[in-house]
Amino acid sequence: MGQLDGKTALVTGASTGIGLATARRFVAEGARVYITGRRETELNAAAGELGPSAVPIRSDISDANDLDRLFATVVADGTGLDVLFANAGGGDGLATIDDVTPESFDRTFDINVRGTVFTVQKALSVLNPGASIVVTGSTSARRGTPGFGVYSASKAALRQFVRVWAAELAPRGVRVNTIVPGPTDTPGLRGIGPDEASTAALLDYSAHSTVLARIAEPDEIAAAVLFLASPQSSFVTGSELFADGGEVQVYP
Repeated sequence: MGQLDGKTALVTGASTGIGLATARRFVAEGARVYITGRRETELNAAAGELGPSAVPIRSDISDANDLDRLFATVVADGTGLDVLFANAGGGDGLATIDDVTPESFDRTFDINVRGTVFTVQKALSVLNPGASIVVTGSTSARRGTPGFGVYSASKAALRQFVRVWAAELAPRGVRVNTIVPGPTDTPGLRGIGPDEASTAALLDYSAHSTVLARIAEPDEIAAAVLFLASPQSSFVTGSELFADGGEVQVYP
C-alpha cells in the first residue's frame, strides 16, 4: 500500500530534476499526478517515463493564461487535488548589484514569486479536504552569497508567503510547508557554469558546502517532499524542512 494511494497531485516544474524525481515517487506511492513544464519535448519524455498515472500539461507558471488552462483541466477531470508541489522556479542567472537589470529582476520574480503565488491561489478551489501544499525554497535565502541577490530574495519572499498561507488555510484543513533542498545534482545546477571546467568547480564547491561533503540526488529531495505531502506530516505546517546535507543548519 502506497502513502498516496487514491490521491491526486500536481507537480509544477516536473520535466527534470527534483520535480521529475518527486512525480516519480508520487506515482510509485499510488498517486495520479499532473505534471507541468515549459518545454514540451522534455515534459512529454517525463510523462512517457512515468507512465499512465502521469498527466502532462505544458504550462509556464509566469503566464496567467497557462495557469488558467492548467486548472481548467484539473476542474474538468473532477478529482480535485490532494497535493500541490509548487516546484517550478528559476531565474536569469547570477548577477551582483552592479550588474542586475530590471529585465532579469522582473523575470526572476515573475517566475518564483508571482507564478507561485497565483499557482497556489488558483489551486484553492480544487484542493480536497486535508490537502497539502509544498513550496520549493532555497538555502540561498539564508545566506548572503554574492550574485544570488535577486534569486535568494525571491525565495525568501516565498518563505514568508508560506508562513502566512499556513495561517490562512489552516481553517480549511490545508497544510502548507517549504522544502529547502541543498545543492542537488540537477540540470539546473549543472547548467549554471559557462563551461565544463566552471561546472566542475561549482559542483566541487557545492559538495564541500555541506557537512556530508556531497551533493544530493534528486530522489533524496523527493523523499522529503513525500513526507510533507503525506499524512506522515499531519501536524506539520508553516515549516521549513531542510534537505540540505547540513549546509545551513551546521554551516550557517
